[in-house]
Amino acid sequence: MNYALTVFAQTGEMLLNESFTFDSDQEAIDHGRERLQEESYMKTTHRLVRSGELLLFYR
Repeated sequence: MNYALTVFAQTGEMLLNESFTFDSDQEAIDHGRERLQEESYMKTTHRLVRSGELLLFYR
């Protein structure tokens, strides 16, 4: 399945926009959280989606 991880600044600027493929939602969520931690974006507005379904969100 295809997933998209996006991070936004308060100004609306896109800080991170990545796509990846995993076999399960949980694998994608784990990977998304790892990427957010690597880039220090855990407390920045972000979302992880699959086919329009919101899997992770922080505002």
